[in-house]
Amino acid sequence: MIPLAVIQIGITASDWGAVLPELIMAGGVLILLLVDAFIGRWRLEATTGLAILTIVLAFIASLHLWTTGAAFAMHDTVSSDKFAMFFNYVILLAAVLAVLLSPSYIRFTNFDPGEYYALVLASAAGMMLMAAGTNFMILFLAIELLSLSLYILSGFARTQERSQEAGFKYFLLSSFASAFLIYGMALIYGATGTTSLRFINACLQGYPCAAGAPNSPLLLVGIGLMVVGFAFKVSVVPFHMWTPDVYEGAPTPVTAFMSVATKASVFAAMVRVFDVSLTTVVNHWFDVLWGLAVLTMIVGNVIAIVQRNMKRLLAYSGIAHAGYVLVAVLANNAAGMSAVAFYFLSYTFMNIGAFVLVSVLESRGEVGDEIATYRGLFYRNPWLAGATAVFMFSLAGFPPSAGFVAKYFAFAAVVRAGHTDLAIIGVLTSLISIFYYLRVVWVMFMQPVEAPESKPIIVIPAGADIALALAVAGTIGLGILPTGFFNLATQSADALRGVFGLGP
Repeated sequence: MIPLAVIQIGITASDWGAVLPELIMAGGVLILLLVDAFIGRWRLEATTGLAILTIVLAFIASLHLWTTGAAFAMHDTVSSDKFAMFFNYVILLAAVLAVLLSPSYIRFTNFDPGEYYALVLASAAGMMLMAAGTNFMILFLAIELLSLSLYILSGFARTQERSQEAGFKYFLLSSFASAFLIYGMALIYGATGTTSLRFINACLQGYPCAAGAPNSPLLLVGIGLMVVGFAFKVSVVPFHMWTPDVYEGAPTPVTAFMSVATKASVFAAMVRVFDVSLTTVVNHWFDVLWGLAVLTMIVGNVIAIVQRNMKRLLAYSGIAHAGYVLVAVLANNAAGMSAVAFYFLSYTFMNIGAFVLVSVLESRGEVGDEIATYRGLFYRNPWLAGATAVFMFSLAGFPPSAGFVAKYFAFAAVVRAGHTDLAIIGVLTSLISIFYYLRVVWVMFMQPVEAPESKPIIVIPAGADIALALAVAGTIGLGILPTGFFNLATQSADALRGVFGLGP
């Protein structure tokens, strides 16, 4: 009888420490489900507090790993480097803002709070793992974890037809995207003989591996398939068609969360894959991403002009902003990586803040996503209208706001890389966006209230009010004092490039 081979995989305490934030989030999911099952009274308050506590603990763990994290852990499958931790901050910030928006919405819709918050934390854990992954297998498992949670969250309003439609569309199209992604990963593995991003980079730089890997047809086709898969996930044109319908149909706090955190995690993975692992063969993917970036900026902004629904307008706005971030990725340098990280920190505040208005109105039983219903909103709640105006100006790129600084860093990085044409197109398309962002402000401030006796003063729920204040503070603060936060983004990018032996 031939004895079976014994495979020993040694996992040390430092390996577990590298994924401590993700473990905390996973533990929070399990505890939330138990609390939801055994607590009857005050269940919403208990689960909301527990969700926020879990996010805070994961944030503290990420702060600890900022200085103590390892470049590679779990047998070269994940990293707790500064780049991963910076995106942890962004994802956790988006999660806590979404949780603050949720209680009033849950009361109105009668959602099960334990299941809802557990899915939010599970998706956030997948996003954090996505940003930290250094191996194709981990990236795929992470993107499936976040996607499966978001499929359910998108269709969580079981009694609403458009929510069910949103969940079904997201499931079908995202599944196709995952198929492209895993097939592309398999072909790149066939060309290089490894799924590790670090060893793929070494292979393409001449380290002994599969013969002729840099010019292998498998590598070319694999890169193409991965571009398609990633493009679906971040709503890049022409792979964006699911986005407006899903944004419109999903519960508003879920839409706000996924509009930022999903893009942040996938773009973090794209930076690791294209700007680090595949940087040696930049000629294989640059022209394709260049065309997608230009198409995304133009189509997203032009179609947004004709939107009359706020959630669909923000969907096309998000598509356009994905184009701006893709410009920073195309810089393929340290400045571009720093710009991607800072862009998402800024985008978290201004984009989730823009959804607060919709969420507040919907939790009152009003039609919160039709722009026409915002007539005279300033007279019903000046604070809510003024804050929303701040977010609109920031998304348009008016100084001094976080949106202006974020776009400036992205375009400056690509100019430094010698691709001034991309920056010019980005600026011109940003000018187009001014029209539809300011139209929302004009409706709120300049149009009179119809039937004022039927439009009472809007009272903002406590959680949404805190989220609104945090979003305004972040949007204005990052616009006025961006240096310290951009320096953190720069440190994260330099740490990532240093690990892979790339210059500053």
